[in-house]
Amino acid sequence: MGNQVVPTKSQLLATKKSLKLAKKGFELLDRKRNVLIREIMTLLDQASAIQKKIDVTYSEAYAALELANITLGNCSELACTVPFDDGLNVAYRSVMGVELPIVDLEDSQINFVPYGLHSSNVPLDDAFIKFTEVKKMTAELAEIENSVFRLSDAIKKTTRRANALKNIMIPRFKREVKFITESLEEKDREEFSRMKLIKRKKLREAEGA
Repeated sequence: MGNQVVPTKSQLLATKKSLKLAKKGFELLDRKRNVLIREIMTLLDQASAIQKKIDVTYSEAYAALELANITLGNCSELACTVPFDDGLNVAYRSVMGVELPIVDLEDSQINFVPYGLHSSNVPLDDAFIKFTEVKKMTAELAEIENSVFRLSDAIKKTTRRANALKNIMIPRFKREVKFITESLEEKDREEFSRMKLIKRKKLREAEGA
């Protein structure tokens, strides 16, 4: 270390400043990591709840579709009347610098059916409504899962940086501060001893004169 760090007062001040910044940086990263972990835990709970709803709604939708096929015959021709849906919009929100998607599905309200009433029945309507609900929930689940992935990646990066500060940079700066401080104290002791010797020599010379 002696070959790398010059034990001067200016270097001591600079190293102490670096140590202070490193500690502050670790505190900020640790705080960021905790916020991200809380956010991801909330999203995981939401994802679990939505996945259960999707599973239930899918079961109900296929049961209704099966009943519609039994009562109406094959409904594949009616399926062609369902319009193509391209109303998916994606925006972003920031959580501690991490960009998380906001998925918006336009025309999400179910206020009409795209097929004629004369060739349909209640089970088919139920199937259409349930599959539309699944579509909305799937978009919401995609938003949450993508957010979880981004948060997980951010947590890993933040943890690596925090650990680098805690285990490498902060101990290094502490060692340098200790080394410089001890070196300066040793120089002060040497200078004090030298000054005492000079003073004694001058006193002896004055007495001899």
